[in-house]
Parts: sequence; structure tokens; C-alpha cells
Amino acid sequence: MPVKIRLQRHGKKGKPFYWVVAADARAKRDGRYLEKLGTYNPNSNPATVDIHIDHAVSWLEKGAQPTDTARTLLSYKGVMLKHHLNGGVRKGALTQEEADKKLAAWLEEKDAKIQAKKDGLTQADADTKAKRLADEKAVSDKRLADAAALEAEAEAAEAAATAAAAEEAAAETTDEVVEEAPATEEEAPAPQAEADEASEAKEG
Repeated sequence: MPVKIRLQRHGKKGKPFYWVVAADARAKRDGRYLEKLGTYNPNSNPATVDIHIDHAVSWLEKGAQPTDTARTLLSYKGVMLKHHLNGGVRKGALTQEEADKKLAAWLEEKDAKIQAKKDGLTQADADTKAKRLADEKAVSDKRLADAAALEAEAEAAEAAATAAAAEEAAAETTDEVVEEAPATEEEAPAPQAEADEASEAKEG
């Protein structure tokens, strides 16, 4: 019976989640399988891959053929490397302890790279958030400054209008005072002139 190591789709629409399974090559993609070897979640960043290495290696040694995507995931988790090292152990090229050390060193280096990527993404997210907050603060400060400027302009205009009204009222008051003022001495008839006119009238 030909066996394939392949992905079986799960999850909801738009957010797929995959099982890595060993299944009969003649079975449907999402049909019956022989063993579940792990999971693959492409929705996270970086993608989350969890595979039982020993079980996957066991199926490879039994002749199971992985699909291209499954092979990539197996390589990502060190399954293909362990399968290759086990072949070297069987041929006597190296001991089991040496093979285990090489695999452990490779896994440690791989984990360090993954962690570095996660840290980089976390830092990038923090920088993006800080920049967004700074931009929002700048916009808020500009909005407050514009509002303060408009308020100052309105107060200045109101003060100018009040001053103009006060000046106009003062001018009107001055005009009224001038109109009601009594005649000056030059305009009033002289008392001597009035006496002369009265005596002339009597003589006449």
C-alpha cells in the first residue's frame, strides 16, 4: 500500500489549519488517514509547525513519500535531517551519539533563528505602535493649537467690535453735548447795544 505524508485541511473559511498525516495515497485529501503526525498553522507569524519527529521518521523509513509542502515542513522541523543521519548510522558512517548531537545542534540553531524572527516582529510591532501613537499625538496637538488660534481670533474680533462700539457711543455723546451748549459771549447781544436801541426808540 503506497503511503504519503501530506496535509489535511481543517479550520474555517479564510483561515485554514492543517494536519500533517500519513495516509493511503488513494484516499481523499481530507478522508481517512493512518496516523496524525502534527499540525501546521499558517495564520500565525511566523507559521506554527508542530510535528512528532520520531513518528514522522518512522514513516519515512517505511517508505512513505511526503508531498512537496509536507517535505518542506518536515525539513523545517528537522525530520528530514534526522532521517538522513539515521541512514548514516545504519551505514556506520557515524555513531548514534554523534547523530543525536548534530541533530540537537541543528535544532538549537533553528530555534534561535525562529526566536530572533519573533523578537524582530515584536520589536517591529512596538515601533509601529509607537509611531502610530506619536502621529496621533501630533494630530491631536495640531487640532488643539488650531482651536486655540480660532478662539484667540474670535476674542480679538469681539474686543475690536466692543472698542468700536465704545468709540461710536462716545462720539454720539460728544455731538449731543455740543448741540445743547449755550451761545457764547460773542453770539449773545451786548447790554449797551440793547440800551442804545431802547433810547432811540423813545426819542423817535
